[in-house]
Amino acid sequence: MKQTLLYAPTLKEAPKDAEVKSHKLMARAGLIKQTASGIYSYLPLGWRVIRNIETIVREELDKRGSSELLMPALQPRDLWDESGRWAAYGPELMRLKDRKERDFCLGPTHEEVITALVRDYADSYKKLPLALYQIQTKFRDEMRPRFGLMRGREFIMKDLYTFSVNHDDLEAWYQVMKEAYTAIFKRCGLETKIVSSDTGQIGGDEADEFMVMSEVGEDTIAYCDTCDAASNQEFSGLEIGDPCPECDGFIKHAKGIEVGNIFKLGTKYSESMQAYFTDRDGKRKPLIMGCYGLGISRTLMAAVEQHSSESSILWPKSITPFDVHVIPIKYKGEAHVEKIDALVQRLESNKAVLLDDRDERVGVKFKDADLIGIPHRVVIGRDFEDGKVEYTNRLTGEKSLIDLDTLAELLQ
Repeated sequence: MKQTLLYAPTLKEAPKDAEVKSHKLMARAGLIKQTASGIYSYLPLGWRVIRNIETIVREELDKRGSSELLMPALQPRDLWDESGRWAAYGPELMRLKDRKERDFCLGPTHEEVITALVRDYADSYKKLPLALYQIQTKFRDEMRPRFGLMRGREFIMKDLYTFSVNHDDLEAWYQVMKEAYTAIFKRCGLETKIVSSDTGQIGGDEADEFMVMSEVGEDTIAYCDTCDAASNQEFSGLEIGDPCPECDGFIKHAKGIEVGNIFKLGTKYSESMQAYFTDRDGKRKPLIMGCYGLGISRTLMAAVEQHSSESSILWPKSITPFDVHVIPIKYKGEAHVEKIDALVQRLESNKAVLLDDRDERVGVKFKDADLIGIPHRVVIGRDFEDGKVEYTNRLTGEKSLIDLDTLAELLQ
């Protein structure tokens, strides 16, 4: 990909409303641009990262027996009246009327829609269990949108729902999804803690959150200094220095960004919405449900928070928008350009390559490259005619002058 053809408007200064590091860097690097308060466009670089995250999510969920679908963002009031949440959800629910004055909302989540879908199908134990998920834009009318993608009014989320015949099967799915989420965030390069939490507006019997440790996090995590025990401090009430309820350790506090949450819904929605199945004994019983959310756009934001300095992003290799950034000191002269293009073509056989073909000063190119954060950098300078380029592995800091013949092998 030639950089002259890539829409990546980098900025010298961050927008005035950008308060945290990730918001500043994503705006400056041309990953996102604010359209309105809490509403963002994902520009090509940011969208490539989003797609990489989505690919990891799909791979980990599909191999565990989940099926992807897509449900409507626009949801009718009658489904929310069935569940009792139309009145209970509060002002965060974005409500609207159609031309016939019928009430709708823009979905912040999809428990009502998925329950209505499955109740029309899963009328027998023979059709269960089910695990269905989607990746879709969600809407919540946040009173105070802040910190860029951390708390927006429109955001990208993966939500998955399981339907089981009993609580033992729900527990099995719950553990499978814990494993899936752990694998997803590890592949995305994020260190997370699993934290017990309140069920909140989703409801249900039990919930856990996946938290990325960060000073800009809105939640305080109470965790043990010895074992893996952790909880949302607001939910548990554990203070610094309290004894751990699981071992002989003591409690510490840290800030965290919630990137995923999982809930044992039980029969909260199936009973209120009459989603029943017939069991082996011919008895009618409510479906046992689980709900599993993962913030795709929040994962992007958290990755920048964990993998950056104040002036530079450094993408984990699994989600980087490009693998290699080729930066010619000059990109002029037919023979010279043809040789550079031939090198890029060779590298593109198994890597995503961004070629900075812009007519810009070297300093501008390097500053933009630092901002964009691609992990492998190849600088084409005076040694190029002798078959050498300067290679930098930004993940390790290693920099060396290497032969062109060994470049592809080194990148592999």
